[in-house]
Amino acid sequence: MLYYSTKNKHNTATLEQAVTRGVAPDGGLYLPQRLPRLPKAFLRNMAGMTLQELGYAIAAFALKDDVPADVLHDIVNKTFHFEIPLVKTPNGRYVLELFHGPTMAFKDVGTSFMARLLDYYRKNHPEWSTLNVLVPTSGDTGSAVSNSFHNMPGVNVYVLYPKGAVSIIQRAQFATLGDNVTAIEVDGTFDDCKQLVERAFMDHELNDALRLTSAMSINYARLVPQMIYYFWAYVQLAIAGEDVDNLVFSVPCSNLGNLASGLLAQQMGLPVKRFLSVENQNNIFYNYVKTGIFTPKPTQYSIAPALDAGCPNNFERIVTLLGSHENICNHIHAYSYDDEQIIETIQQTHSNEGYMLDPHTAVAYRALDEDLQSGEVGIALGTASPAKLYPLMERITKEPILLPKQLEQFLNAEPQITKMKNGYTTFKRLLLSSNGISIPVRPDFGEK
Repeated sequence: MLYYSTKNKHNTATLEQAVTRGVAPDGGLYLPQRLPRLPKAFLRNMAGMTLQELGYAIAAFALKDDVPADVLHDIVNKTFHFEIPLVKTPNGRYVLELFHGPTMAFKDVGTSFMARLLDYYRKNHPEWSTLNVLVPTSGDTGSAVSNSFHNMPGVNVYVLYPKGAVSIIQRAQFATLGDNVTAIEVDGTFDDCKQLVERAFMDHELNDALRLTSAMSINYARLVPQMIYYFWAYVQLAIAGEDVDNLVFSVPCSNLGNLASGLLAQQMGLPVKRFLSVENQNNIFYNYVKTGIFTPKPTQYSIAPALDAGCPNNFERIVTLLGSHENICNHIHAYSYDDEQIIETIQQTHSNEGYMLDPHTAVAYRALDEDLQSGEVGIALGTASPAKLYPLMERITKEPILLPKQLEQFLNAEPQITKMKNGYTTFKRLLLSSNGISIPVRPDFGEK
């Protein structure tokens, strides 16, 4: 199956090319030309499958034999090696807890799948030079990517994060690994980090010298496994005896990759009545849904750092998949909450229902209360463990947070950080020098 660029449908690539490039040469994002639709009989029989069985079946449908069956089976089994429980809270809402993986965030699913698929392609190409994975992060992406690729032969990982804008645990999860993982503290914003990476992919001289790929949700390999847990939620809801014909998913949104995955699952045949896209005060997509105008703006830092994005990368995918603003509004209801509302939701849910929401899941949970109609069933995607932001959560809930061992181990390790001024010339030189390449780099205007 071929994959086309959202900027030009005539610019196509194989799955291998789409995954190893990350971004199309024209700057667009890849989507499948013809996403297969699952037979209704398959949907009826999903309840008898384990998560790994279901994951393999859906991935095999989605990728259409582009990955050998034994390889795909191994990738899926190793990706979905932890539980993804669907929890019903006292008020009748559901939370799909996606945060039981190695770094306790939902991105463990996408990055693990992507890392193993890239490793398969790399092993098939011994002539390839070192693969350089570039990832800007506001917290969870950097830790998930770093741990998925850590110590993988032939791969270097560069994590760019804004100075002073990630939590202690989030930074520790990628900055203490060392080996093939380089943590780069940029004296700038998350948007600055993203722009450095985006510019690197469009730099022909740099791409001629190095093999680059992205581990952000702009890489299609991140979306495939995320489609799977939407189907898993549907299965668990059916087993619980709920009306799956009136299912609403509430999705915490920043770069819109998780939402794009849900829309792809819907196009494969998953019965979803609608999606809720829920942001913090960085409400770019919310404003687009309400006005039809897409206007990126500088990132505002919040207590939900993984939602701090001023220019959602996957916006082009959403528009390409749904075609028009009117159709987007038919499929998606948009919500946005500020820090004060997030804190209020966490406190009320913890006090009244005995359930602790992290700030990212809290926005999705709150939107269900405002949006659901009689007879509908809502699932909020739980995207991170409250323990990842334990100092904040302790202040909000007035209760101590017990740190799991998998988080505590990072805090006991020494961080290794490369500090960098915000500037593309500096970043380009760093990438080249760390790969042992010495070529003249012309400074940008105003850079030294």
